[in-house]
Amino acid sequence: MTADAIVLGAGIIGVSTALQLARRGKSVVLVDRKEPGLETSYGNAGLIQREGVVPYGFPQQFGLILRYALNNRIDAHFHWRAIPQVSSFLAKYWWHSNLSRHQLIARAYAPLIEHSIATHNELIEEAGAQDLIAKDGWTEVFRTNAKQDGEFREAERLNKEYGVAFKRLSPGELAEQEPNLSGDFVGGLRWEDPWSVKDPLALTRAYVKLFESLGGRVLKGDAKSLSKTATGWQVVAGDGLIQAKDVVVALGPWSDTVTKPLGYNFLVGVKRGYHMHYAAKGNAKLNGWTMDAERGYFLAPMNQGIRLTTGAEFARRDAPKTPVQLARAEAVAREIFPLGERLDQEPWMGARPCTPDMMPVIGKAPRHQGLWFAFGHAHHGLTLGPVTGQVIAEAMTGEKTLIDISAYRPERFG
Repeated sequence: MTADAIVLGAGIIGVSTALQLARRGKSVVLVDRKEPGLETSYGNAGLIQREGVVPYGFPQQFGLILRYALNNRIDAHFHWRAIPQVSSFLAKYWWHSNLSRHQLIARAYAPLIEHSIATHNELIEEAGAQDLIAKDGWTEVFRTNAKQDGEFREAERLNKEYGVAFKRLSPGELAEQEPNLSGDFVGGLRWEDPWSVKDPLALTRAYVKLFESLGGRVLKGDAKSLSKTATGWQVVAGDGLIQAKDVVVALGPWSDTVTKPLGYNFLVGVKRGYHMHYAAKGNAKLNGWTMDAERGYFLAPMNQGIRLTTGAEFARRDAPKTPVQLARAEAVAREIFPLGERLDQEPWMGARPCTPDMMPVIGKAPRHQGLWFAFGHAHHGLTLGPVTGQVIAEAMTGEKTLIDISAYRPERFG
């Protein structure tokens, strides 16, 4: 089988890339070992984070780092045995998170985020997936005035520099918005621009259906079988070989299984995360996506139930699950909202692919013709799927890209 392009990886980044290429008239084969959308893209908080112009940095305050070292928090957890393996990534992550460097990174990162809603909306409308979207933002709730004041100052800065909209919520306004939350909060901050996705897997599959309606093909295959040919690339998928002039590596945290054999050594760490779905007790209802800011977990009212998500776990990508953060988060969440029984047989776990400079790898491979990269989106894979797919497709077809993608170029890793 031949095609114009092969896309390796059927998460939201790969699906969006394949779809954007198909929208430009290219014949595309999307290859993954599993059905689309079942890995990292499945387990997020379901937000298209227009407000997320500043990527999540590594703590710089020594006292806070010491508190994290106690390894008893919800927002971060680590495996001691993994520290030697991830120390190089963590050291460079910490270095890039310095205030001045972090601000420069945010300015380079912001253009991707700024186009996240518009590029999603275009695909949502074409896919007929409007019923999966809520357009009323999300809310941080605060236990202390100190945390609230700090977040308000940051929100004002983001509004001034990047046009991000927000609203302060008094305790009374928060209670009106979420009457079933406990009264332990001093107020809230509602980010007004983001959209919420009621079922991330269903959205990914809606994009896949649109891709297939444009002639795209989805096949199960082994990305590690990728090899160079005289005219392009080939991979084993379906019942045989797929050949194409171009190939896009969009394998998220597994991208190294393809890039390393080709001689590329990207420093990509993983932040693992967990979720569980719950029923609500009685007639209780959670109206919107809500983050307990001081504790670092999310409650999201999704179609499958109320999804409780954790922060980051620093561990080897393929290490067994250790959902201790989920247990900690559940205990606290039950104090602020009447969660009922668990609806999943076991906690879900996924691995977010993270670069030390907090920006994804997007662009043409420097040493191979027809090889393209699109991975490393950390916490914003769902947010950045369509815009990443669009700029990659534009670059591959010789169009002027929607934004300048030089800041995300693979060459920055040497």
